[in-house]
Amino acid sequence: MDKEKTRIYLERSKSSPIDLSLIRNQGMPPDDPFFQLIPHATGRLRSLHIEGPSEDMQVVTSRLSHPAPLLEHLSISYDPRRLGPLVQLPILASTLFNGDLSSLRTLSLKSIYTELPWRNMVNLTSFTLHFTRGALSVRQLLDFFESAPHLKELELHSATPTVDVQNWRVVSLACLKSMRVDDHDNPSSVLLDHLLIPVGAKLELRTEWRGSLIGGHLPRSLDNLENLSDFTTIKLHLQPKNCYLDMNFGGPNGQVKMTFSSYRNNPTDLMVGSLSEFDTSKTEQLEIYHGRLLTGDLLYQALLPMNDLRTLILSGCTNQDVFIRALQPTTSWSDFVVCPKLEEIVLTLLFEGMFDTTSVVEMAAARASKGKRLRTIRIIGGQGGAGLNVSELRKHVWNVEHGPGTGLWVPVSLICCSVS
Repeated sequence: MDKEKTRIYLERSKSSPIDLSLIRNQGMPPDDPFFQLIPHATGRLRSLHIEGPSEDMQVVTSRLSHPAPLLEHLSISYDPRRLGPLVQLPILASTLFNGDLSSLRTLSLKSIYTELPWRNMVNLTSFTLHFTRGALSVRQLLDFFESAPHLKELELHSATPTVDVQNWRVVSLACLKSMRVDDHDNPSSVLLDHLLIPVGAKLELRTEWRGSLIGGHLPRSLDNLENLSDFTTIKLHLQPKNCYLDMNFGGPNGQVKMTFSSYRNNPTDLMVGSLSEFDTSKTEQLEIYHGRLLTGDLLYQALLPMNDLRTLILSGCTNQDVFIRALQPTTSWSDFVVCPKLEEIVLTLLFEGMFDTTSVVEMAAARASKGKRLRTIRIIGGQGGAGLNVSELRKHVWNVEHGPGTGLWVPVSLICCSVS
């Protein structure tokens, strides 16, 4: 296929709105059909997608100065691989469509410089901004968000703004449904300190681990994240092969997901220790995938506030006995039991072999002796259950199930009793 071919699609009849796409890999000659078409088509544009090298696309956008009252979808994308570290970003002129983008519903800008905001973006519901290299300030983005009160979807990739004084200014994104911030060079709190995320929204952050979550990645005041309040589930997922850590907080008010790249020696301790920065008292379910703790102290401290925890899921953890012992009451005179409402533990074994249930039995027995008998323990893996010694567990747990990792449970003991 000719790499220099220009693709222009005109749909429907001449009297109907136009959907136009211009994709160019290399230079556009002065007699390119686009330049002849666009003066007559601008007023009928419904959607416009422009993609190509910066030297040509800047010329293209400079020709788009006529009003486009029907334009609903605009996407302008320059290839960032063509831009060296010292090359200036292409400039999107403020005269684009005569400076009036009030008809837009979706706007996507990649590897350009633009003097946001355009005012009166009352119809905009989706905004994507990629690779701006700090070209925008916090003030400019906040001004833009204020001009787009119906914004529902927001994505910023390597577009964290430069810091400037905003005197604790906070802009509410009242209609927001999803927001993604992906930037490994700058802390997302620079922007999140000035945004109010509503109930029901999903917030996703992707960045490099920078120590403390609050102040580094999350806003100084967690009250800005109304979607995080009263979360009931926590999922900690480690991806050791590519050094990524996932932290998910979910509940009736929304979801916050944070993905970090980290090359620390013990990332599990980082994730578990960071839970102390949150109010986890209403957590009902905690899931940890592929974790490895050196000691159970950090997990014990993290579990202490979780008085409502009902379910603990440990999947593929390399030393599950350390995790289990964090749930074991001491033999002292105190009747205190960590996570007093815990009912269910699910263990997915890392290897299909024998599993030493000693730590599980000791923990279950100790909790039962304190009047906190577990309702269910499920063990997945371990030679389809044949290699598991669960006879002792049945003495201290109402229901014990185990089987191969197929999603099918093989009941070992099913006692029809109510849990006191």
